[in-house]
Amino acid sequence: MTTATLIESDRSGGGLARRLRRAERLTRLRAFLLVLPLLLFVLVMFVLPIGQMLFRSVDNTAPCRLVPETCQGLQRWDGTGLPDEALYAAFARDLAERFKDKTADQLGTRLNYEASGMLSLVRSTARRISQVTEGPYRPAFEAIDPRWVDHAVWAMIKQALVPYTAAYYLNALDLKQDSDGNVVAQPADQQIYVALFLRTFWIGLVTTGICLLLGYPVAHLLAHVPPALGNRLLILVLLPFWTSLLVRTTSWIVLLQSNGVLLDLLVHLGIVDNDARPTLVYNKIGTFVAMTHVLLPFMILPLYSVMRTISPLYQRAAESLGAHPVIVFFRIYLPLSLPGIGAGCLLVFILSVGYYITPALVGGQSGQLISNLIAYHMRSSLNWGLASALSAILLVAVLLLYWLYSRLVGLENTKLG
Repeated sequence: MTTATLIESDRSGGGLARRLRRAERLTRLRAFLLVLPLLLFVLVMFVLPIGQMLFRSVDNTAPCRLVPETCQGLQRWDGTGLPDEALYAAFARDLAERFKDKTADQLGTRLNYEASGMLSLVRSTARRISQVTEGPYRPAFEAIDPRWVDHAVWAMIKQALVPYTAAYYLNALDLKQDSDGNVVAQPADQQIYVALFLRTFWIGLVTTGICLLLGYPVAHLLAHVPPALGNRLLILVLLPFWTSLLVRTTSWIVLLQSNGVLLDLLVHLGIVDNDARPTLVYNKIGTFVAMTHVLLPFMILPLYSVMRTISPLYQRAAESLGAHPVIVFFRIYLPLSLPGIGAGCLLVFILSVGYYITPALVGGQSGQLISNLIAYHMRSSLNWGLASALSAILLVAVLLLYWLYSRLVGLENTKLG
């Protein structure tokens, strides 16, 4: 082979390699462009809202924009005794400006999160201090309300008017900072959030357990009946997905109320005394019943998808060797169905701890979950910082559960169907 032939062969091989690399890059580019709309959707509808929620849970820049001079003065104040005349004067100028543009209530609302009564105090002070044209301002504030010469009030304002704060997280854990900056527990009559978190996780665990007990036999039946009958039964499992969640929830109110169909039937059968009808709705019982009905398909479908792949030959082989059917179930069938159990329990629990509509309608006071309080702060009290902190804590708790599940069971052993 001549030298010219070798050179030509090398050039031809190099050109082929470049064309192969170019074709591979084009293939990856086309694949990326195909999934780009989904990536953008996840980014805009999922990642950005969560990031904004996490930021809002520590963001406290809005009050500082309302009273900028006061915030600068509070940063210079060492927190001992009472502020000097310069800080009182700055606060007076800021309140006068807020009275003019009618935004004093925004500052009062923020301070009211820390101590009740601050909204009315700031509102009345802004109106009266705007009429004061010259100092000294400290006696003027004292004449308006003696609380303005209370060190605890100014210490609270100093803690509240910072650009970024952990106060929302402390409040979400029933904690607060005292006037000296120490983290202490909230008064006993104001400790509600930790109890709600515990109630939420407990109701989620009980609902998951009930769904597992009810869903496992149903999934086993679906997986082992003839295919034609199994498809018809599967339609009954999927039927709730075709019915509005609101309709299903309100239907349970009709069935479980004191004069509802269920209790009337029990009274007619003599099981329940007409004068001692139990309360089945607007409490935890109603929450369990309605949430189980809604979430049961999410348990059945992962179990069914795993059970239908379990070969009956394993059980027949064990029985042919003399194993009792109970032993066969616990030693062979149950371990093989664990991926479906793990997936169903994880899915039902995560959905249940974030439920809002069902507990709000049938839960009553004792059946409310943390999601209902988050909605209250978002829509009624407008304390978005606290709502974001509660949501962030719930998110972290679910992620920790997900991590623990991956460590104990393994995500590779999970099958969602």
